[in-house]
Amino acid sequence: MKQIPLSKIVVIVVAFFTLISLSACKTHDEGPREDIYLIMLSMDGFRWDYADRVPTPNLDFIAQHGVKAEYVIPAFPSNTFPNHYTMATGLYPDNHGIVNNNFYCPDMDMTYRMRDRESVENGAFYGGEPIWVTAEKQGMTSASYFWVGSEAAVKGIQPTYWKVYNTTDPFAARIDTVAYWLQLPVEERPQLITFYFNEPDGQGHRTGPDSREIDELVMELDQLVGYLLETIRSLPMADQINLIVTSDHGMTERRTKGYIDLSQYIDRDWIDIAFGGNPTMMWRPAPGMTDSIYNILKEVDHLNIWKTGELPERLNFGHNPRTLDLVVMADDNWNIGWGERTESFYSGGGHGWDNAFKDMHTIFYAIGPDFKQGHLHSAFELVDLYPLIAKIMGLDPAPVDGKLERVSGMLR
Repeated sequence: MKQIPLSKIVVIVVAFFTLISLSACKTHDEGPREDIYLIMLSMDGFRWDYADRVPTPNLDFIAQHGVKAEYVIPAFPSNTFPNHYTMATGLYPDNHGIVNNNFYCPDMDMTYRMRDRESVENGAFYGGEPIWVTAEKQGMTSASYFWVGSEAAVKGIQPTYWKVYNTTDPFAARIDTVAYWLQLPVEERPQLITFYFNEPDGQGHRTGPDSREIDELVMELDQLVGYLLETIRSLPMADQINLIVTSDHGMTERRTKGYIDLSQYIDRDWIDIAFGGNPTMMWRPAPGMTDSIYNILKEVDHLNIWKTGELPERLNFGHNPRTLDLVVMADDNWNIGWGERTESFYSGGGHGWDNAFKDMHTIFYAIGPDFKQGHLHSAFELVDLYPLIAKIMGLDPAPVDGKLERVSGMLR
């Protein structure tokens, strides 16, 4: 992507903001809105404080002329697949069924793996109702350029336009495709678009969230947000477009505290089925071993273990059969594994810890005719995005765990 001069971006976005202001007083009848568009971009693993460390003029512009949240709390476990599907459905993982990036599904006697095409494209794994399904059912065209669940027919429905996941597609090209969709004839044009960047998550895993490489990448991603704003401004319906920029979880350094070698306490053969990984695991013990494992590990410092149905209520997790019989989680910044740790394991960044851990928190920025101007919003949960989008688009929402009242204050 060619570099865009900052001065040009500022002029463009100010003009964009002026158009938004002129349309702010528009009202709409009950039911799906035909006069409004919404684009939601997720930048994977964008921690809540990244933009405070380096110049991010485009995110700053959205905050100044739209809405910024103090931070957003992911669902537990704070991993990519459960949280992107939570964003789409307004349900906690316990209720939508994508309980981790990889898991065993007893009700289907099948395994879901995020890198397995057959799993990802099997709609039977996905519960709830993604926002694009809600839209399509009510006659609104939707599109998705990579989003968990969009590659499967959920309730027999997919977005009208969708892509098979491919990490090699340049981010600028993804923005260009969004622009192409928005220039289709009005009868073919999607009003609701979700799309995804797989950074800065990858870099965070490689070099850690406090690295120079992350700071440089965050500035590059901000330039892409500027390119997205410029692209929106060039469209004839620019004053009808709401833009949300958010993410699924944060990132923390894995090396900051300690490592727990589980093999020092229990035998790996005591567990028949194991999914997840550092720092959160889900296990089905071998017959008769559940209490032994539980009683031993509950005495280990910096380690949490719960039986099915006994997790703290605030986690909203551990009742779905897909979470198996035991859930194990390390304390914040602690790590767990089998065998002696290696340097490659105990370096870089990670996520998946308790969603109350501040490093797991993420971002929310929004601008457009339905959002307030210069509004700093209090923290809310990712599960609240579905009711927010449904409200903006005039859609009749499916039953959700998210609460509109936690986010309605950001709307005009």
